[in-house]
Amino acid sequence: MNATGFEPAPDQDPDTASAPGRIVLLTTSHRVAPGLLSWPAWQALHTADRVLCADGAHPQLPYLREAGAAVDETSPTAEELVGACAGGHTVVVVATGEGEPALTDGLARLAGSGRIQMPELELLPASYDLPGARLLDLVQVMDRIRAECPWSSQQTHEGLAKYGIEEAYELVEAIEEGDRDELREELGDVLLQVVFHSRIAEEDPDAPFSVDDVAGGIVAKLIHRHPHVFGDETAGTPEEVKAHWLRTKAIEKQRSSVTEGIPLGQPGLALAAKLASRVRTAGLEVPLPRGEGIGYELLALAARAEAEGVDPETALRAAARAYRDAIREVEAPHPPDNVKE
Repeated sequence: MNATGFEPAPDQDPDTASAPGRIVLLTTSHRVAPGLLSWPAWQALHTADRVLCADGAHPQLPYLREAGAAVDETSPTAEELVGACAGGHTVVVVATGEGEPALTDGLARLAGSGRIQMPELELLPASYDLPGARLLDLVQVMDRIRAECPWSSQQTHEGLAKYGIEEAYELVEAIEEGDRDELREELGDVLLQVVFHSRIAEEDPDAPFSVDDVAGGIVAKLIHRHPHVFGDETAGTPEEVKAHWLRTKAIEKQRSSVTEGIPLGQPGLALAAKLASRVRTAGLEVPLPRGEGIGYELLALAARAEAEGVDPETALRAAARAYRDAIREVEAPHPPDNVKE
């Protein structure tokens, strides 16, 4: 055995010694339960002349050995691995979490040198990440941060509430700016709020719940409120979908008024538009209250905008942004030294 702990292949039959053989780099995902490998991966493992793994603590090893695969815990160099394939042998390398960059770089250098006959090289994914798999990483990272970070470990739902509002506004700004990179980042920040609050909720002594409970709840809700997708009902227009959604929601919540469930703490224009939307969707004839002052005028404008399919909050923000740009154009030649509110 050499310094790397790799046992070279025995002397080959002269008739087959020139055959280059085959190297299979077997990759797995730590997000998939160990032992759940693809059929081509199991075939490669069972037909290989040797199976190697540099990490003796690799989570797949107990399952491979239980299935009858003899795995050598060793870390060969590229030259040693190529030599082990001489004579037409197949060697499977179970990649570590890092993907064996030193080994693959060494093989690339050997192949580029033209000095030796290289074996066939194959990258074989043994397990795959499904869409959404990286969410598992986020949950795992949040678990560790909650346990080890002095600031995060002390946070509460109440203390984090302001950050949820802040991140939501930053998300809206990214959407309106049309900045794709910023949009992706802000979506991540909003997602963090969901995972963070869910992690805190696990510690509640009376009514704990986890991020899986949160996800399970919204999945069940979406399926129940989309019978035109998951059931036998039909909906030909967005308005029909919305009407069914509200009817189902009212039954679920046992609400006696279309105004129930509308948060009164939201911005005024959004609140007015939401009320008008509920009234219109429910088919109610409710005249706007009469009164004097800018508040009633804004209420009428918001209701009119909603009836015309315009979000008044978005429209006002767009106008305000245009106003901001105009201000910047005027002050550009002479930027103010100090701005006071």
